[in-house]
Amino acid sequence: MALAAEKPAAYEDLLALPPHVVGEIVAGRLVTHPRPAPRHALAYSSLGDELLGPFQKGRGGPGGWWILDEPEIHIGADIVVPDLAGWRRERMAQLPDTAWFGIAPDWLAEIVSPATARFDRAEKLPLYARWGVGHAWLIDPDLRTLEAYENQSGRWVLLATLKDDDTVRLPPFDAVAFALSALWAD
Repeated sequence: MALAAEKPAAYEDLLALPPHVVGEIVAGRLVTHPRPAPRHALAYSSLGDELLGPFQKGRGGPGGWWILDEPEIHIGADIVVPDLAGWRRERMAQLPDTAWFGIAPDWLAEIVSPATARFDRAEKLPLYARWGVGHAWLIDPDLRTLEAYENQSGRWVLLATLKDDDTVRLPPFDAVAFALSALWAD
């Protein structure tokens, strides 16, 4: 007797989750994890603070980007929520009217934690490469590191690993520098 195939996860499964749980659908599978811990949330809020002025608003930088915290992105059957993502306005002139995005970002950042590191690295990064995301940053507030990757022909190439209070001046945001220590709680 053949076993029945498990039904792929659907958007309704995400909507049914309690508010303290983040859910994503990758390869038909519902993946859940707890809401970010304070150091994790501080890191992505602070990163957004460093990037929004120069790259979204054009204050002291080139502008030309949309940068958002925790955007819900739907590409094919996959639904993910990176910690931050950015779209060049030349590719996406206006924000969508939907509660989610159907265009892969040009850049994104994942703030890794013990609960999410394996999923972020082993499942989400390859997915982002297939989507054609140009740059990805993995930030670890516990180790105080930032790994910057560039997508070259569907494969991630490590551009730099920064630590502690190193200066961040990395593609695609290399027009402006900031101290990595701005992301840490001291």
